[in-house]
Amino acid sequence: MTMKRSALAAVTLTIAIASQAQVYQWQDDHNKTVISDRPPAGPVRQLRRIDTAAPASPATGDPAAAPAKTLADREMEFRKRQQEARDAAEKSENEQRANARKREDCDALRRYLRTLESGERIQNTDARGERYYLDDSERAREIARTRDDLQRSCK
Repeated sequence: MTMKRSALAAVTLTIAIASQAQVYQWQDDHNKTVISDRPPAGPVRQLRRIDTAAPASPATGDPAAAPAKTLADREMEFRKRQQEARDAAEKSENEQRANARKREDCDALRRYLRTLESGERIQNTDARGERYYLDDSERAREIARTRDDLQRSCK
């Protein structure tokens, strides 16, 4: 618990120090623009102090002048974006698996149809576990059913 408190105190102190920081911009003797957190030592041209404090939120509802987001808000948005990315990746992976499974099923149906149309003897088992061979009418029904399945499922 004290570790959390000390970490929170360190973060708060850092934010407080950063919000009080001042930034100075000036041109040196060689006409180079210098930006620093310390004021220049000696005379310089075009000294400008840049205020780093966040501007006070305006009373108007102007969204362009909205106050800066807090660290907690940014962290929450970051976690939300991470979760959305994970969800999108999982959805994409599931779709790829489903497409691969559908391709495999369609390939199996095409192989079965080729076997049926080849004319070779096809053996099945009945409810009692006994083997029997398809006759011509059963083969024709099975071919029609397989073609319908292919047309419906494998476009």
